[in-house]
Amino acid sequence: MNITFIFEEQYADLQDDFIKFTGENNIVGIKGHRSVGGFRASTYNASSMDDVKALVSCMQEFEKKHA
Repeated sequence: MNITFIFEEQYADLQDDFIKFTGENNIVGIKGHRSVGGFRASTYNASSMDDVKALVSCMQEFEKKHA
């Protein structure tokens, strides 16, 4: 399953920072499709609950830094 999401318009300028931040936290390939934009987290059968928790934690940490 792919989980897709976008930033609200007021935070659009933080997208590159988010991709950099996720990469620094060992989350790669999260950039969305080139023609659609946004972000895409792939959570297939090989993804564990710990993987999902790591993504959520990373997103929450990024939000705290940029809120």
